[in-house]
Amino acid sequence: MLTRRPILVLIVAIALAAFVTLITALVMQQMRRDALAQARAAAYNIALLFERDTERNLELYDLSLQAVIDGLDDPRVAALPMEIRQSVLFDRAAMTKNLGVLLVADAAGDVYYDSRRHTQRHLNIADCDYFAAQHTSPHTGLFVSHPFIPGNGPTEMSIAMSRRLSNPDGSFAGAVVVTMRLEYFRQLFSGVDIGTDGVLVITLADGTLLMRRPYDPKLVGTSVQGAPVFQRIDHEDSGGFFANGQVDGIRRWYAFRRVQGFPLVFSVGLSTREIYREWRLRAWFIGALTAVLDISLIGAGVLLARQLRQRAALEAELRAQAGTDALTSLANRRAFEARASNEWLRVRRTGSPLAMLMFDIDRFKLYNDRYGHHAGDGALAAVAHVVNDYARRAGDCAARFGGEEFVLMLPNTDEAGARAVGEQVRAAVEALAIRHEDAANGVLTVSVGVASTSAGTFVSWGDLNEAADAALYAAKRAGRNRVVAWQPGFAGAT
Repeated sequence: MLTRRPILVLIVAIALAAFVTLITALVMQQMRRDALAQARAAAYNIALLFERDTERNLELYDLSLQAVIDGLDDPRVAALPMEIRQSVLFDRAAMTKNLGVLLVADAAGDVYYDSRRHTQRHLNIADCDYFAAQHTSPHTGLFVSHPFIPGNGPTEMSIAMSRRLSNPDGSFAGAVVVTMRLEYFRQLFSGVDIGTDGVLVITLADGTLLMRRPYDPKLVGTSVQGAPVFQRIDHEDSGGFFANGQVDGIRRWYAFRRVQGFPLVFSVGLSTREIYREWRLRAWFIGALTAVLDISLIGAGVLLARQLRQRAALEAELRAQAGTDALTSLANRRAFEARASNEWLRVRRTGSPLAMLMFDIDRFKLYNDRYGHHAGDGALAAVAHVVNDYARRAGDCAARFGGEEFVLMLPNTDEAGARAVGEQVRAAVEALAIRHEDAANGVLTVSVGVASTSAGTFVSWGDLNEAADAALYAAKRAGRNRVVAWQPGFAGAT
């Protein structure tokens, strides 16, 4: 089937190329999803590690605050000398990372214990948020402050955590405060591979930025509460989403986690350019290979289709040559019989008339003997040309039936029409004025026999053809160079 229809070969080649392209596209799409899945897992794991590390460290800070509160409530500690009392109260704080200072203040905010000093100094923290929060409500619990710059310089930027001190009657007695240098988070973020456009951020629950990588000290303490990224974080404990960075506008996948028990949120942002970088390289490579394969498939299809078309044309030419008389270029007898069989089936089906005309060159043997075979061939070709001129319709068929005999099949033609055509052919051949000294009128002529289904009943096209042949011989017997229509009394009638 394909070899007979070159266009189908090309269609199949294009379909195969499209199928390969589709499969490649699906594979690359899956690879893209896998790249994103790996990036998501990496971001979640980084956020989880940061959250766990920070949670453990802040618990140590909180334990330090609880130890101080427990020590202040113990009368045995109060009875100790000042230096020993200082060591007992603040001993556990020495184990925590990046600890700044641990303070104890009274109800007025005056500091009376300082983990860095053994002598009392004049320091009041009443206006600090971490003290005010404890003074305002007895249910505050552990409070984490906004970033601030302590008195020992901007490089020590810190946050504070505080707990309330209460009198036996529940009234406010002051606060215990521990400060933590934000350098802790900067160190925590260092060494983590997040790509050139990745970001690491930790904020307070209200959106106050504590640390960011890439580091910019101007951003510490600013609020990102209005940013689309933080608005997503503000409603969930953990998760992930795509968003554009507020600072640089870079498109990233963000994974975030809240630190359990503390008002802190970690977020990890991996840029989509980094996430899909390796995938893009592979996609270009695979896409190029696929394009080469598609072009090869289609090219092979085009070449094969062209070869098949050439083969079909050659076969058609060979078939035409096989069905064509080489001398006259008319259909030969075998081709004519095939056409006649098909036409007869149509006649049987539709009932339309069919006419056969048989032509024979008068005294052609004498012409050949006198003028030679070369002239005889020319005469045959000339007569064939005239006969073929009257095969004008699509169903008409002119053929060389053998020797100097020709046949003309005329579908949808009754006897009268066939006789008229026969007469026109006879007159046209005579008008050629080809010299023939052995003919009655000195020029080449033809005799014509006509038979049509409109004039009788025939079992097959062969019977119709025999009837035309019988009419032809009747024309010869009647003196040649004339047209005779078949009649039932002629030899060859069925």
